[in-house]
Amino acid sequence: MRITKKLSALSLVAILMIFTLMAGCSKESASSDSKGKTSDSGKENSGFKLGEDELEYTMYGHYDWYTMPKWGEDIASKWIKENKKVNVVPVSSGGNAAQKFNTMIVANDLPDVIWMDRGPDVDKLREADMLVPLDEYIEKYPNLKEWAGESTLNMLRAEDGHIYQFPNWYTSQPNGNSGYVVNEKMYKELGSPKLETTDDLYSYLKQIKEKYPDIVPYEPGQGDGLDILYSAFGEDHTTAFVGMRAVPKGDKLTSIFADPVYKESMLYISKLFREKLISQDALTQTSDQVKEKVMTGKFAVYAGSSPTVNSNLADSILRAEDPDAGLKMVWPFHKEGLDKEKIWTGSWSQLGWNVSVITKAAKNPEAIFAFLDWYTGPEGQRHIFWGPEGLYWEGTHSIEGIDEAPVFTDKFVTDVAERDKLMETTDPLQWTGNTVYIDKSKTEFELSLPEEQQNWATRYQSQITWKTQYNTTEFVNLSPMPDSEEGLIEQRINDIYDEAHAKAVHAKSDADVIKILEEAEKSAQAVGYDKLLEFKTNKWKENLAKMNGN
Repeated sequence: MRITKKLSALSLVAILMIFTLMAGCSKESASSDSKGKTSDSGKENSGFKLGEDELEYTMYGHYDWYTMPKWGEDIASKWIKENKKVNVVPVSSGGNAAQKFNTMIVANDLPDVIWMDRGPDVDKLREADMLVPLDEYIEKYPNLKEWAGESTLNMLRAEDGHIYQFPNWYTSQPNGNSGYVVNEKMYKELGSPKLETTDDLYSYLKQIKEKYPDIVPYEPGQGDGLDILYSAFGEDHTTAFVGMRAVPKGDKLTSIFADPVYKESMLYISKLFREKLISQDALTQTSDQVKEKVMTGKFAVYAGSSPTVNSNLADSILRAEDPDAGLKMVWPFHKEGLDKEKIWTGSWSQLGWNVSVITKAAKNPEAIFAFLDWYTGPEGQRHIFWGPEGLYWEGTHSIEGIDEAPVFTDKFVTDVAERDKLMETTDPLQWTGNTVYIDKSKTEFELSLPEEQQNWATRYQSQITWKTQYNTTEFVNLSPMPDSEEGLIEQRINDIYDEAHAKAVHAKSDADVIKILEEAEKSAQAVGYDKLLEFKTNKWKENLAKMNGN
């Protein structure tokens, strides 16, 4: 999610510079020569002994929407707290992450760990000498280096040559959950019509509105389900281009407002909105409101960047109430004439989602890293994902590519509702997700079961979502520093985009949509859009060079 910045980037950088001068710290170089080896528990004679030594640290999730559940209240984190002697104390954003971020810096009251997006905010902290380099620890503790690999770690390396970021959901294989979910009960009652093209979708939504007036025909979540429709109108056009505010064309990145695919998608979205086939509060509703509609089946088609989170549990609830009910995912919609195999509803990259950084406020940064490294390893992932041993898994075995995959118990299959509730509860605590370990472990087991016993999300991940996510590793970290000329331009472009997008969704006619986008293009060019696109193009080329080992 892109976080709205409430305070100017200029003032934040000034604060950081003042704080740096007050701290009077000189940058410490981190050695990457240590070759000590450890066990999966992170124990080494010269290192932190996880499970023997106590560890308590504070963690701040740098998002407006994020509220960390209390550590130790669910069975998974409770086991970790009691057996690994780790206690994580949450620091809340209070719903205003940008303001909280500034306040912590001004008050010289940084948390020990910040969980945040890669990019400018991390760079600001690094340049102000507020972050601990992790190179030495990466060499000392085994899991991150083994599972992320040199290529991913190199992509995380800062300009000064050091690594400061611990990645979350890094991967070497496709992953992602974006796509379309269909409410099966209504679909069957309408005769299970063909749902493949955008024309099919439009016709189906009109039928829903006519027969089920109290049902939302197209539920786009908090707006991310609108962005997904962009991918339906162009081959190899992933929704990531919308977030980048840039579309690759040859060897350059070009304007999103001038992109024919974006224009066609906005014309389609606006038409659906005008005909009340889309939630009328799509741009303002809360995640709880979306969840309520999904859990009660008050929609016909639900789309989002991760609709599986709500739909996985909703499917089991709806089927328990009515055997004819339930949810299913469908292959991404495409404009008639396009190759459906080149439609990408989402994206994936080697770097995964976001990162954890350890600040210099931490009294024992090595201990924190030792825990995070254990957390991303097989033992840590098994416990935070499926709870303590003896409930949903018992022991481990080897499968292709993994030596310590969990051996799932019968309860994993027979206690689906409670298992999914646990996974939903621990999802906000998964800060160091190891995509390959988790996905291979669960997929190997799930696909060995009869279809009716398979986990809903895993089944559709293997059948649809992982096959329809675009590899965007080459496009990561394109944003400039907020206080730079390009950074200030980017903020203006984002403001222009947000305004134009909302106006286009609510437009009264196709002609209005076209006019809004043309005006947005002119406004963007007037504030230096070309300069920003040139900057992003150069960063893109730098990424390609890194990926090629240069």
